[in-house]
Amino acid sequence: MADKKTERKKKIKALIYDKHYRPMKQKEIGYLMQVTPEDRPEFVKLLQELVEEGSIEVTKRGKYKPIEKEVLKGVFTCTKNGYGFVTVEGKEEDYYIYEKNWNGAFHEDIVLMESIDSQPRSGHRKEGKIIKILERGMKTVVGTLEKNQNFGFVVPDNQRFQSDIFLSKGECGNLTSGFKVLVKVTDYGDERHSPEGKIVEVLGHRDDPRVDILSIVKAYGIPTEFKESVNEQVKSIPDAVIAEQYPMRKDLRELPTVTIDGEDAKDLDDAITLSKDGEEYLLGVHIADVSEYVSENSPLDREALKRGTSVYLVDRVIPMLPHQLSNGICSLNAGCDRLALSCLIRIDRNGKVMDHEIAETLINVDERMTYTDVAAIIEHDAETRKKYESFVPMFELMKELSDILRERRHARGSIDFDFPESKIILDEKGHTIEVFPQVRNAATKIIEDFMLCANETVAEDFYWREIPFLYRSHDIPDGEKIDKLQSFLQNFGIYLKINREELHPMEVQKLLTKIEGTPEEPLISRLTLRSMKQAKYTVQCSLHFGLSTRYYCHFTSPIRRYPDLQIHRIIKENLHGKFTPKRFAHYEEILPQVAEHTSKMERRAEETEREVEKLKKAEYMERRIGEVHEGIISSITSWGVYVELPNTIEGMIHVSKLPGDFYYYDENTYSMVGERTGRQFKLGEHVKIRVADVDMLLKNIDFDLEEDAYGERNWDEADCQ
Repeated sequence: MADKKTERKKKIKALIYDKHYRPMKQKEIGYLMQVTPEDRPEFVKLLQELVEEGSIEVTKRGKYKPIEKEVLKGVFTCTKNGYGFVTVEGKEEDYYIYEKNWNGAFHEDIVLMESIDSQPRSGHRKEGKIIKILERGMKTVVGTLEKNQNFGFVVPDNQRFQSDIFLSKGECGNLTSGFKVLVKVTDYGDERHSPEGKIVEVLGHRDDPRVDILSIVKAYGIPTEFKESVNEQVKSIPDAVIAEQYPMRKDLRELPTVTIDGEDAKDLDDAITLSKDGEEYLLGVHIADVSEYVSENSPLDREALKRGTSVYLVDRVIPMLPHQLSNGICSLNAGCDRLALSCLIRIDRNGKVMDHEIAETLINVDERMTYTDVAAIIEHDAETRKKYESFVPMFELMKELSDILRERRHARGSIDFDFPESKIILDEKGHTIEVFPQVRNAATKIIEDFMLCANETVAEDFYWREIPFLYRSHDIPDGEKIDKLQSFLQNFGIYLKINREELHPMEVQKLLTKIEGTPEEPLISRLTLRSMKQAKYTVQCSLHFGLSTRYYCHFTSPIRRYPDLQIHRIIKENLHGKFTPKRFAHYEEILPQVAEHTSKMERRAEETEREVEKLKKAEYMERRIGEVHEGIISSITSWGVYVELPNTIEGMIHVSKLPGDFYYYDENTYSMVGERTGRQFKLGEHVKIRVADVDMLLKNIDFDLEEDAYGERNWDEADCQ
C-alpha cells in the first residue's frame, strides 16, 4: 500500500516538474492524469501531502507548481542563548536560522525550511528560513508558577522554550507563586500574544525535597507511574519459581553461582559461574529470563517498549519494568530459584571462544557479592577472603580469565576510555552533601569483560543464523572530526595512521596507550572521545568501532534494557523451533522501529541523568562560593575556559574574566591566547580557581581565576604594559 502511494506521488511530481508543465488547479491535473471519480478523494489527499512535505507549492489561486527554492523538512532546535538551527536527515551540517526567520517555531518543532544560502562562504554555516510548522515538539513544559491577582504565568525550566506561558486566573486555582507545574501548551501565541497553557500536574513547591529532580524527570517526559493494565498483569505473575514446573530446563542449581553488583543495586540481572576443564575455562553467564514473564504485545511489553530503558538518577531508579519484576521474580536474588537464559562458553587459555551453548536454565545464586568485596578478595584483603573463603579460588580464576579476555580485546584494537563516573551523595532532604569520582576496580572490570564476551558470542551466533536480530553498532568516526583531531595531535608530535581515508580502532588504542601517564592524557583522551560517534541499535550487524569487533549485541540486561528483552524472545523462539517464516516476517517488520525507538529512549535517559547530575553538582557548589580549589582545564571555547575539579565538578571561567589581556580562541591548538602577551591557556593545564557564582536555573557554575596561581611563571598585568 505504502509503495503504491509513493509511486502515485512520484507520478504527480513528475508531471508538475515537467519542463512543459504550466500551473494548474487540481481538477485540471486530475483530468490530465485520468483520475477516476472514485479515486478523486485519495488524489486530493496526495496533492495536499506533497504540499505539506514541501515537494510542491500551491498559489493563492489554487494552482499547483514546482518549488522554486529548496524546501527541506527538519527538526528545529534553539540554544539557551537564542541561536536557532534546523537539522535535516541525511545532511551533514545543520542550517542556521536567524531569529527573524523562526516564523513562530519553538524548540524541537518539526518544520519545513526554505534554504536561503545553500553554498555559504568558507567558515560559515548554511542558512535557512522556516516557512511552515508541521508538528509541535514541546507539547508540555515544566516550569515555576508566578501568580498575581488576575492571572498567572509559568516560567519554563527549559530555557530553550523562548517564552513564559500565560495561565488564566481560574487555571491557577489555589496555587501560590513558587509551585512547580507541568503545563500543556494550548496556544503557542504569535508576535503579539504569549503562549497559553493549562496545568496538567502540580509537582510540588520548588523548595520541597526532591521536587527539583522530579521536575527534570517530567520535563523529559519520562513516565513515573505504571498504567492500571500493567499493574493488573503484574498481579498474575508468581512471586516464586517452582522448579518442578520447568522439567525441560537445564538445571544448573548445583553450580557455585554469584552475582557481582554495586552495593545499592536491587535489579540483579546477571550471575556468573566459572570453572576450569584442563587448560580451558568454562564460563557461565546467566541472565534473568524476563521474557518468560513479559509476553509479546502484553500491557507489560508495550510499556517496557515505550520506556525503552530504566533511568538511574542520584536519588531513585525509574524502572523499565515494575519493581515486583525488576527487584522480585526477575532479579537473581541469592538463595532463590530463578529462571535464566544462559550463555555457556568454553574459552581457551588465549581467550578464544572454542564453543558455546545458549540454553534455558534453572539457577540458584549462592552469594550476592559487591564490587567492593570482590576487589578486596583479589587484592588479598585477609578479612574479606576469610568471609568468602569457599569462593576465593573462583574469584581468583575470574581475575585470571578477565585479564586474558581484556588482553585479547586489546590485541585486536578495542578502545578503553577510563573516565571516572561521578558519585553523588544526598542527605535525607535530597541536598548534595558529597561528590567524588567513582573509579572502576578489578571487580567491575571482571563483570565488564564477561558481559562483553557473552554479548559478542550471542551476536556472532545469530548473525550466522541469518535471522532478524537487534545488534549494537558503533560507526567509524566522521573524517572531518578525525582530521581536526589529527591537526591537534601534531602539536604534540603525534600522528594517527589512516588507511584508505578510514581510521582503525587499533590506532586510537595506540594513541591512548602512548599518552598514558603523561600530563596531556586527560586532554587528548577527552578530545578523542568527542571525535567518536554515538553507539546505537540497528538491524544490521556492522562494525562496533569502539570494541573493534564485527559482532556485538546487548544480551545481558533484559530487566533494564528493552533490546535485550527483544532478542531473548528471538533466541527462545529459535531454541524451541518456533521461528517460522511468519515470525521471520514479523520481526523483519518490527525490529527497525524497535531499534530506532530504543536508541532514542537511551539518549533521553542519558540526557535526563546528565541534567540531574548537573543540578546536584551546581547545588553542591552553591554552598562553596568563595572557596579556592585546584583543577585542570578540561575544555576551551570561544566564550570561556572550563575547569574540572578533582571531584569531577566542572565550571567555567568566562573569557572576559581572564586577567591581564584580551583573549581569543585558537581552534587549531584548542587554546585561549592573549592578544598582546601571547599568554596561553591550554587543555590539561593545572590552574587554581575561586568559585564565583552558581546559576541554579541554568545549572551553570562560574569560576574566577586565582591570579597568584601564576606567581611561579612571573606573569602578571605588568607584562601587558
